[in-house]
Amino acid sequence: MSGLTLGSLFDGIGVFPLAASRCGIRPLWASEIEAAPISITRRHFPDMAHLGDITKLDGGAVPPLWERGKQRV
Repeated sequence: MSGLTLGSLFDGIGVFPLAASRCGIRPLWASEIEAAPISITRRHFPDMAHLGDITKLDGGAVPPLWERGKQRV
């Protein structure tokens, strides 16, 4: 695994996280509002956090993809 992590905005059915995971990148969270696409993404990534509507997110509350000075593993 590369140690890279991913957050997916406007996630849809999770195609970007799926492709990234096949390259060793670990998806940590996604933002999507439609129930059907979220259910598909949850099937592929049951441990990935779903943050909901991007227009209602507090940027400071979004889980970081890395820590300052070091890569998240």
